[in-house]
Amino acid sequence: MRNTTGDRANVSASPTVIFAGVLVLGFGLDMFWPAPFLPEGWGFPLGFIVIFAAVNIKLFAAREMVRVKTNLDIRKPATDIATSGLYGVSRNPLYIGMILLNIGIGCIVNSLWIFLLSAGLAVTLQKGVIEPEEAYLEQKFGEKYMRYKAKVRRWI
Repeated sequence: MRNTTGDRANVSASPTVIFAGVLVLGFGLDMFWPAPFLPEGWGFPLGFIVIFAAVNIKLFAAREMVRVKTNLDIRKPATDIATSGLYGVSRNPLYIGMILLNIGIGCIVNSLWIFLLSAGLAVTLQKGVIEPEEAYLEQKFGEKYMRYKAKVRRWI
């Protein structure tokens, strides 16, 4: 999915594909080497809470992007920068939601592998998606994005 021309971020892969790959890897590892990490009866309620938070974070972040009329799809050009709502706290609430979703799934299925791979997901998203997106936004929006970047942390 590398983009060498055009008006979009030069990301290594779709965040959704990265998420799915990490999840498949976690389930595969768990199939061959099961590694439960939560006491019995804790997985579902804890996972439900984390997934509930993840879904709401993603919904509120997506709603803010729709409100400012910019594209949610990283394969399309950004038309503006979302800076309020959750974007006033983190530059990447959609990716935070994705990582929390992975953690929640790991809790529900009680898989230490899926839970631990959440850290790998975060690193992969940062290096393969977030940093190229930031370079694109700096180039496209210049000082406006630089002021936002100086004011709001990348994660939280």
